[in-house]
Amino acid sequence: MIKMKPIAKASNNRSEIKDDYWGKTITEITLDDHLHEDALEGIELFSHLEIIFYFHLVDESKIISGARHPRNDISLPKMGILAQRGKNRPNRLGLTTVKLLKRDGRKLFVEGLDCINGTPILDIKPVMKSFLPKETVREPKWTDEIMKDYWK
Repeated sequence: MIKMKPIAKASNNRSEIKDDYWGKTITEITLDDHLHEDALEGIELFSHLEIIFYFHLVDESKIISGARHPRNDISLPKMGILAQRGKNRPNRLGLTTVKLLKRDGRKLFVEGLDCINGTPILDIKPVMKSFLPKETVREPKWTDEIMKDYWK
């Protein structure tokens, strides 16, 4: 068994889990009291961050361990849950690259975090070019369709 303690909490104006329009969402991430403020020292030197978070409102009975149609749209091909980025994942983990707007003490203000208000944050990492793929990223055509409004 792996045990984790959230390192921060997300606060924003999104209270419902919806699939689209996350691009302009501004989220305040507040570091938990068990971590020192200096854990964020120098983070403002980076333009983007990777945020790992927990889909805390996904009911355990809704977890998918096999395949499904993305967004439950039967016009799309059936894909394994690990070949999707849906929230009903076995460990309910989310990962998003966000734009860092500013740091204010224990708080980070980010744009484009696709989580709802109150979401537990498990980790924060700076985006570094050296960790980005060197090759062209390949993905199936259906992803264009489901993502067309996601970041608007």
